[in-house]
Amino acid sequence: MTVHQLSVFLENKSGTLVKVLKLFKDEGIQLIAITIADTAEYGICRIICSEPARAFEVLKAAGVAVSMSEVFAVELDDEPGRAADAIAVFAKEGISIAYLYSFRIQGKGALVFRTDKADKAREAIARAGLTIITEDALSNLV
Repeated sequence: MTVHQLSVFLENKSGTLVKVLKLFKDEGIQLIAITIADTAEYGICRIICSEPARAFEVLKAAGVAVSMSEVFAVELDDEPGRAADAIAVFAKEGISIAYLYSFRIQGKGALVFRTDKADKAREAIARAGLTIITEDALSNLV
């Protein structure tokens, strides 16, 4: 896996997300992608940003519950159906996806996902001729 993602655990109450975003703003850390999945009591905010290691330390120092993990980011042509084509590669190989989100950056699509079969996913990506987006490449785009 090639991109570090932050997972921030937020209470479902007003002001918790803005605290995180203000820390990023104050530190000059650029958001690249953000998604939130919620339950009744808390949310998991997943973030791709320009400086994940520094962002992790900033959040921890502020008392925010955060973890960092590696995820895959695959580049897609910005055309209808490209996400379906990429997911079909993983389905054919029996690779389950724990979660997935996507975004567009500089005319390309990016599919971000996590799987418990990282080695198998990396092999499938290579065989299919898909392009893995590296953390350095993302940082150069912002």
